[in-house]
Amino acid sequence: MAAPMGDAGEFESWLNDRLDSLEVDREVYGAYILGILKEEESDEEKEDALQGILSAFLDEDTIEEVCKQIISHWTECRNRLAARQNTDDAEVQAIASMIEKQAQIVVKQKEVTEESKKRKEALLAQYANWLHIKNQLTFKIPSLLVSALFKNTNVEEVLNRQKQKRDQAREDAQKKKEMDKMQREKDKLAKQDRKEKEKKRTQKGERKR
Repeated sequence: MAAPMGDAGEFESWLNDRLDSLEVDREVYGAYILGILKEEESDEEKEDALQGILSAFLDEDTIEEVCKQIISHWTECRNRLAARQNTDDAEVQAIASMIEKQAQIVVKQKEVTEESKKRKEALLAQYANWLHIKNQLTFKIPSLLVSALFKNTNVEEVLNRQKQKRDQAREDAQKKKEMDKMQREKDKLAKQDRKEKEKKRTQKGERKR
């Protein structure tokens, strides 16, 4: 379930800043970490997966603390989202119930007068305006109510696209991790080579004396 900008955007911004502070490529690993947090069921599974990613950048003394920090911040954002959606659910259900009762009253009337037509049109207009305002504020209408009012024929397609994006992010992150590891090995060998050359020059200088 997608989070409103106030929660998803806040967490993603925090995660990007945290990855920057750890000198981890946010473009590659940020999307991969988000996918893990959304897919894995338990905190233990999340932590194991995060450690697999961040082990290339962090030592054993800090990696556990960083993983727990990421999971804790994610959980806080999800809890705030759940509380907000519970409030939204109650508002939407109240309005839906009001509309249903009004519709039943109109249907039961033996003769629909011009005045009752206007009242019904005004009520529907108010509801349409309310939906527009809610969308502008980026509040999400609960999926159960949406499915009851509008038949979504593209659910499977959307889910497939999301899965493809997560798979691609995972693949990109793995490739980047391997490249980073190779680069660190090259840097390490180059550093050792420079030390050996410096050592030989020092020994030659001592022999000349």
